Amino acid sequence: MSQTVQEAVPDEEHTELKRVMGPKLLLLFIVGDILGTGVYALTGSVAKEVGGAAWVPFLVAFAIAMVTAFSYLELVTKYPQAAGAALYTHKAFGIHFVTFLVAFTVMCSGITSASTASRAFAANFVKGFGMDSKNTNLIMIIALAFMALCALVNLRGVAESVKANIVLTCVELSGLLLVIFVGFYAVTAGKTDFSRTMVFDSPSDKSAFLAVTAATSLAFFAMVGFEDSVNMAEETQDPVKNFPKMMITGIGLTGVIYILVALFAVAIVPVGELGDSETPLVKVVETAAPDVPITTLLPFISMFAVANSALINMLMASRLLYGMARQEVLPPVLGRVGARRQTPYVSIIFTTLIAFGLIILVTQRAEGKIIAALGGTTALLLLGVFTIVNICVLILRKDSIERRHFVAPSILPIIGAIACFFFVGPWTGRATLQYQIAGWLLALGVVLWVFTWVANRAIYGKKTYIRHPEEMSMDQDTTN
Repeated sequence: MSQTVQEAVPDEEHTELKRVMGPKLLLLFIVGDILGTGVYALTGSVAKEVGGAAWVPFLVAFAIAMVTAFSYLELVTKYPQAAGAALYTHKAFGIHFVTFLVAFTVMCSGITSASTASRAFAANFVKGFGMDSKNTNLIMIIALAFMALCALVNLRGVAESVKANIVLTCVELSGLLLVIFVGFYAVTAGKTDFSRTMVFDSPSDKSAFLAVTAATSLAFFAMVGFEDSVNMAEETQDPVKNFPKMMITGIGLTGVIYILVALFAVAIVPVGELGDSETPLVKVVETAAPDVPITTLLPFISMFAVANSALINMLMASRLLYGMARQEVLPPVLGRVGARRQTPYVSIIFTTLIAFGLIILVTQRAEGKIIAALGGTTALLLLGVFTIVNICVLILRKDSIERRHFVAPSILPIIGAIACFFFVGPWTGRATLQYQIAGWLLALGVVLWVFTWVANRAIYGKKTYIRHPEEMSMDQDTTN
C-alpha cells in the first residue's frame, strides 16, 4: 500500500489495563530495553570475530532490527494486545503446537539472555572489586549467586514502575555515553588509531564475508529488546500513533550509540586485547583515560545495566512458563502460585534451575567464550522468532480490520524474513555450541508439552492445546 496509516475509526480497541505510557515514556522504555548486556559484554567478542571493523556487524544488526521492527509495528498496531509473537503466530497459522514453540522459544531466549547478563555481571563485579579476573570458577560462583538473588527478588514480587525504568535507562545510557565521551577525548589526545577500524581480520582465517556474518550473529544480541515493547501496547496512549515514531526513533538512537562505541573501542584498544576481555568497555575507558577518577565507576555502571537485563528477562520467562501451564500446555505444577506473595514460585524455581545449568554447562564447554555462547544463543532463538513474525505480516494482510493501523512497505517483511532466516543457518559461521544449547532447551519444552498432552488425554480425554490469547486474558481476569 502507498499509505502508511489506514483511515481511523472513532473507537480505539478496549483494554482493561490503564494507558499510562505517553510517547516520551514509551521511547525511554524501548531504549532502556535495547540497551544493556549486549554492547557492554559482547563488543570484544564481535571484534575478535571480525577484526577492527567491529562496527560493521553492529550496522548490519541494526539494519535487520529496523526492518523487522516495521513488521512488529504493523502487527502491534493491528492487534494492540499484550501477547507479542505468540499472538501473531496463532492468528497467522492457527496451529497450536507452532504457537507453543514460538512462545517457548521466546521464554528460552529470556533465560539465555539472563544467563548472559549474570556472567557479565560477575565479570564486572570481579573487575570492580579488584579480584582475580582469570579465576573462572570464582566468576561462575558469582554468576550463580547473582542468578539466585534474581530468583529471590522474583519470588518476593516485582512491580516494575515507569519511574524505575527511567532511572535504570539513565544508568545504562550513562555508561555508554561515558565511553563515547572518553573516545572523543582520546581523539584529541592522539590516543586513537582509526586505521584499525577498516581491517577485517578473523583469527580462524574466515573470509571477510563469513567473518562479518559470524560477528553479526553475536552483535544482533545487542539490538534485541525492542520486540518486548509490543507487550506494552495495552498500556500505551494511542499506540497506533505513538508506536511507529517511538520504536523507529529508539532503534535509531541505540544503533548510533552502538556504532560509535564499537568505532572508539577498536580505535583505542588493539583487537587482541579487546577480544580477550570479558569487560571490554572498561578496558576501553582504562586505556584512553587511566587518570580520570570517574572511569573507576564503569564496572559498577555495567553491573547495574546487566543486572536490570537479567531481572527483566527472568521475570518474563517465569511468567510465560506460568501462563503456558495455566493453559494446560505444560505440567500444571508450573502454574502454582504462592499464597503469601502471589508469585509463580514453581516456574521461578524451574527457570532459575535452567539458568544455573546453562551457566555451569557453558562455563565447562565454551573454553573462555561463555558470554559469546550464551549471547549468541539468545540471538539465534530470537532470529528464528523474527523470521516467523516477518512471515506472519504477509499472511495476515488478508485479515483486514476497519481501524487505522501502521502498514509496512511489502518489501520489508520479505527482506526481514530472508535476512533473519539467513542468520539462523549454520552457513554464517555460528558456533556449534549455540545450536546445541538452543536444541537442548527446545527439546526440553517439547518433552514437557508431550508429557502434558498425554496426561491430559488420560485424565480429561482431551487434547492439550493453546487457546487464543484473548481467551487466556479472560481466564486470568476471572481467576484474579
